Amino acid sequence: MRPPTSRPRGALVSLLACLLLGTAVLSGCSSLEGAGDKGYVTSDGQLEVVAAADRGEPIELEGEDLDGKAVSLADLRGKPVVVNVWWSACPPCRVEQPDLNDAAAELDGEAAFVGVNIRDSSVDQARAYVRSFEVPYPSVFSADGKALVPFYGTLTAYTVPATVVLDSEGRIAASILGRLPSKQTLLDVVADTAAEGTS
Repeated sequence: MRPPTSRPRGALVSLLACLLLGTAVLSGCSSLEGAGDKGYVTSDGQLEVVAAADRGEPIELEGEDLDGKAVSLADLRGKPVVVNVWWSACPPCRVEQPDLNDAAAELDGEAAFVGVNIRDSSVDQARAYVRSFEVPYPSVFSADGKALVPFYGTLTAYTVPATVVLDSEGRIAASILGRLPSKQTLLDVVADTAAEGTS
């Protein structure tokens, strides 16, 4: 009988985290809340704000938008960035999209908006949603959900929709799991985040 192979504790922790995320991504959504049997998990839209001193490292995400153009969160640093996770077949995503569009228009020049499209089997499905709702900002196409890996610890396994506000350094300043409570909530969070740099 061979002796067990030893591994550094840090490597085991990293392996476990990857396995947990991989399982969540492969299995889609469970029925823990809301409409899990329909392929997504709804939440209550609860806002969580992270104090500046408690924020982690800047989020590094690069990908391609629905037209194949490069998108990088690093290029948007210097002002708040709103990242919204969506799926074209998700009813709460459709309900909140007009609020996101209006907020993006009101915050033009003050904050950037980026979508992350997950679960759609083809980019054509995502494009149809964008056309239908006249989404004014780019979305990273990530059918396999790998674009969510940099948000691990904040975004739960395929909770859709979800919205994250990054500060001017690209760090997570706030998150909303589930549908936006209101457009004003998002505007207030972005305004508070932007004000940090002037205080």
